[in-house]
Amino acid sequence: MKKLLTVAALAAMLVSCGGGKQGKPDFGDNEYAVRTLGTSDASLQSTYPATFKGVQDVEIRPKVAGFITKIYVKEGQQVSAGQPLFEIDNVTYKAAVNQAQAAVTAAQSQVNTAKLSYENAQKLFDNNVIGEFELQSSKNQYESALANLGQAKANLASAQETLSFCSIKAPTSGFVGSLPYKVGALVSSSSAEALTTISNGSQVEVYFSLNEKDMLELTRKYGSAQAGISSFPAVKLQLADGTIYENEGKVTKASGVIDPKTGATSLIAVFPNPKHILKSGGSGRIVMPYTASAAIIIPQDATVEVQDKHFVYIVGKDNKLKYTEITIDTQNDGQNYIVTSGLKKGDRIVVNGVNSLQEGMEIKPLTEAEYAKKLKKAEELGKVQDQGVIAVGKALRG
Repeated sequence: MKKLLTVAALAAMLVSCGGGKQGKPDFGDNEYAVRTLGTSDASLQSTYPATFKGVQDVEIRPKVAGFITKIYVKEGQQVSAGQPLFEIDNVTYKAAVNQAQAAVTAAQSQVNTAKLSYENAQKLFDNNVIGEFELQSSKNQYESALANLGQAKANLASAQETLSFCSIKAPTSGFVGSLPYKVGALVSSSSAEALTTISNGSQVEVYFSLNEKDMLELTRKYGSAQAGISSFPAVKLQLADGTIYENEGKVTKASGVIDPKTGATSLIAVFPNPKHILKSGGSGRIVMPYTASAAIIIPQDATVEVQDKHFVYIVGKDNKLKYTEITIDTQNDGQNYIVTSGLKKGDRIVVNGVNSLQEGMEIKPLTEAEYAKKLKKAEELGKVQDQGVIAVGKALRG
């Protein structure tokens, strides 16, 4: 009997602590936090998904077909312009050079013989031994031999150049990308994958996009897209781990066309990369600061969005609500909106629980501080009730 009385006492305590409202504070059904609007300078920021690309990313592809005999570098290695990267089997191409060299030697011999014949014919002509026809024939043979020599030398130069293609060198300084082929692989200029990519990472281009609406507003405001881009402040870069990159970048370029698939325009921001932290192919988010003077700023939670339009509930002098459409600046920080029309300084708006409101509804306004105080009390009472439930449970099990 004593145990049952104790449990009953605990249950009665829980009911008294709950204030009759299941542990919630004495919020009336019509009590809402209301803010009186003022103006201030706003420092907001917008973020955009971005991808990284080296200022100079060069695909390395073979100009000749053959088996890879040597690979001089490793993935991620830093290389200098002119440094050897790969060697392709050159036996066939060396043979072609030797053959072309032999052709040059033979052609040179023909030139020497034709020259002697022509010089001799010239002397005989001068002494009236032969006629002009024989002299001209000898001259033609000499010129033909010279032409053959020139062609042979050109073939030799071409063979030597082709042979040089077997030794693949870095066209620029940078970092070596992946190496999909190993020693012994057969490669050619038509191979599906490049041998590797050399990325010059001293600077990195970061690609992000603005939608068509934002670009139109930017163009109208500054007269041209390029003028608008030039007006952009320095931008920051949020890396994949959430940290902010230590160097700021500058938006420098915008695509002249809109991608029909996404309806967006691609922009490029350039970031210095002295420590080579940024890697070509990486991703992050562009963080673009935005400052507005004498702006009306409201929390996004105070708005109702319906078909791309935004509405708020203005509290009248009689504490009745007016459902009002507003327009906002397209750039925001994900938490607040800058209102461009529909509200003015001194207006009062509801800033919490707006989805439960209706036009013409009468409310009891609370300041945000009063609302926060009641909310804190509700949380504390909730914890007390939870602890009480646990205690009753233990008592019953005991």
